[in-house]
Amino acid sequence: MFDVFTYAFNSVAPILLLVLLGFLLKKLNFADDGFFKKANSLVFKVFLPTLLFTNVYNLSSLHDVNWKAAVYSVFAVFLFLGIGALCSALFVKEHERKGVILQCSFRSNHAIIGIPLAQSLGGSQALAFASLLSAIAIPLFNVLAVFCLSHYADKSKKPSFIQTVIKTVRNPLIVGVFCGAVALLIRSLLPTYPNGAPIFTIKDNLPFLWTAISNVAAIASPLSLVILGARFDFSSVRSLAKPITLGVLLRNVIAPLLGIGLALVFSKKFGLFAVTQDELPGFISVFGSPVAVSSAVMVGEIGGDDQLATQLVVWTSVLSLFTVFATVFILKSFALL
Repeated sequence: MFDVFTYAFNSVAPILLLVLLGFLLKKLNFADDGFFKKANSLVFKVFLPTLLFTNVYNLSSLHDVNWKAAVYSVFAVFLFLGIGALCSALFVKEHERKGVILQCSFRSNHAIIGIPLAQSLGGSQALAFASLLSAIAIPLFNVLAVFCLSHYADKSKKPSFIQTVIKTVRNPLIVGVFCGAVALLIRSLLPTYPNGAPIFTIKDNLPFLWTAISNVAAIASPLSLVILGARFDFSSVRSLAKPITLGVLLRNVIAPLLGIGLALVFSKKFGLFAVTQDELPGFISVFGSPVAVSSAVMVGEIGGDDQLATQLVVWTSVLSLFTVFATVFILKSFALL
């Protein structure tokens, strides 16, 4: 079990170190707030959409999606959304914090932490399943996050449903996912060689373009974390203690407990779909990882309490060291993993 904790630490530690780098850069006055705000906008409008494009396009085929598991994942995400909405209504008074808590309740760091974690826990088969879940989870996370944050963004005038939909459709992250899905669909419709390989892919036939796209995508996560650290404020922890605690409970405790627990109930008791040692690491990755790094970037651009969003990324990441370990320990104790 020490190996599990070591892997969780090695997954989360680089995130915290990059956050620390950003914090130190700000303290040493390497750049001012204006620089980091512009950098945040650049990440949101260019780097993150490109990352999402590559994540979707890298799927081998739309036919690879395990639809039974996908349907359950969608159900679980909407369940977390409902719980987050209820908790926001009951325990969060500030309008600008409601969308932040709501986003934290359902949105995990599946791409950066979850997928590598699934590979470590279950090998190549688990990695394949976790990657397939990303085809559903990542677009769903982003669409719901844009919708929720847009709904609570304007303090003075509540936006209409149509306005919220328009903001959602025009969001750069949604555009990135949509472009990736269109490119993947076009690729899947093209003729194939006898071995099943497509006759054209960006990676194989336009390697210079794919390298450039991949390089831009690779900037997204590290720069997001550095910006996150620059905007982190320790003095805000005390004043935000209650919403931070609520967000951590929703993301680190309730989401893995219900997401994984219900999956096992539906599998073992009702036989609705299979949850084996190949699938379980994928569910751990999508339900048990901390809130996505891009969630704070999105709050900074769309609107909301960006300091709370920043705190939640940091604290859910730190505490995931222990909650992921506890999750894996319990599952291994019952010979489920």
